[in-house]
Amino acid sequence: MISVVIPTVNAERLLPRCFDSLIPAAVRGVVREVIVSDAGSTDSTLAMADGAGAHIVHARKGRGQQLIEGAATARSDWLLFLHPETALEPGWEVEAESFIDQSVMEQPRAAAFRFALEDFGGDARRAEALAALRTSMFALPYGDQGLLIPKRLYQKIGGYRALADMEDADLVRRIGRRRLVSLRARAVNVARPSKGALRGAALILLHALRVPSRVVARL
Repeated sequence: MISVVIPTVNAERLLPRCFDSLIPAAVRGVVREVIVSDAGSTDSTLAMADGAGAHIVHARKGRGQQLIEGAATARSDWLLFLHPETALEPGWEVEAESFIDQSVMEQPRAAAFRFALEDFGGDARRAEALAALRTSMFALPYGDQGLLIPKRLYQKIGGYRALADMEDADLVRRIGRRRLVSLRARAVNVARPSKGALRGAALILLHALRVPSRVVARL
C-alpha cells in the first residue's frame, strides 16, 4: 500500500524513533517497504537501515535529489515522504488507511500530518502554532510534516525537483490546495534550534505572494 521514503545523511541518532513509528503500520500491512535514500553517511545510518530491513538507495547529495531517487525505486501505489527526525504518532496508520480508502473513490489527493515538536517549551508551542497557520491559511505544509501522496499524482505533477532548499514547498504548490488534506495525526519532530519567528513569518509571506521556491531557497 505505502512505500516510505526517508532521505538521510548521518542520521544514526534520529532513525530509531522514526523507524519505531512505522512498525505498527508495517504489522498491519499498511507500510509495505521503507526506502532510505542516503547521500554518503559516514556513521552507522546504513547499518541501522539494513538491520531494519529497509531498502537502501545510494543517492547524490541534496534532499530534493535524494527524494527523487528514493521515489524512483518505490513499488507501492502510495508514497510517504518522511524526514529522519520525524516520528508519526501512534495510530497514524489507521487514519492514513482510511484516507487512502476514501481517495480510491475520489480524485487523487495528498495529505500532510500536523506538525509537532518533542519539546515542552513555549517556543515549541509557538512554532507549532505557526506551522498550523501556514498549513491552514496557505496550504503549505513542510517536509517535516510528512507527505502522503498517490504515486500517480506524484508522477503527474512532475515529482520533487533537485532544489537546494524548499523542495517540499515547491512540490506542495504543484499539488494545489484542492488536492491537499490535513490529517489529524501528528508528525512529532526532534526539537532543534529555533530559526526565529520573524524568519518563519517572512517565509509564509513570500509563499503567500507566490514567490518561486527557487528564489525563496536562495534568500
